[in-house]
Amino acid sequence: MASVQLSGPRVAAAAKPAALGGMLLTPSLAVPRGRRARGFVVRAATVVSPKYTSIKPLGDRVLVKIKTSEAKSDGGILLPVSVQTRPQGGEVVAVGEGRSFGSSSIEISVPVGAQVVYSKYAGTELKFNDADHLILKEDDIIGILDSDDVKDLKPLNDRILIKVAEAEEQTAGGLLLIQATKEKPSVGTVVAVGPGPLGEVGSRNPLRITPGSNVMYSKYAGSEFKGEDGEYIVLSASDVMAVLTSDPKAYSAIYEM
Repeated sequence: MASVQLSGPRVAAAAKPAALGGMLLTPSLAVPRGRRARGFVVRAATVVSPKYTSIKPLGDRVLVKIKTSEAKSDGGILLPVSVQTRPQGGEVVAVGEGRSFGSSSIEISVPVGAQVVYSKYAGTELKFNDADHLILKEDDIIGILDSDDVKDLKPLNDRILIKVAEAEEQTAGGLLLIQATKEKPSVGTVVAVGPGPLGEVGSRNPLRITPGSNVMYSKYAGSEFKGEDGEYIVLSASDVMAVLTSDPKAYSAIYEM
């Protein structure tokens, strides 16, 4: 399961979790194939010369000014750049003209000025006007954050925001579980859904999953977030495996088919 944190996968515990507004981003040990360098992710930013005063993304690309990373640990210790958290959120500062579908075109759905959260390994990093930026495709943006609460995250495209169910406190035999032995659930309640993916003619195909549904999802999918009232995950609709129900009649109807 992709998670949303550090440039150094083995130092996540030492660094203060990155925050976008009031939302904490949890650490990850996963590094995509082809991006390993002795356990660290190597991403060199492209430095844009001061003689250029603006950047205009093309097509379905978006330019995001990256949120500043945390420079101190919880104990107030200054962190070297190599172990500072790498934010996965920022402000949209420019957008492309959109996508073309035959003779029609679809504008970028994310407005300039929006605070967004994006996929961990998306885009190309830029150093522009002494600030860190990222140019990426619109599809790599997970959602728009309108407030300091992760519950208000608005998923984009085919993504779904789920509040993760709490882990079981005891075994089937009644034994209490310590935190380290609790199995992380892959079940939760849908909080919000995106408008759906774009079809071949440029129209949105609405998702069949609705807010309030209890669902089971793939254990290694999505991006995790820690909110004030619990853990959340954002994933693609295709990563949802089943809708759960407590109605025994509904189960009987499925079983008899």
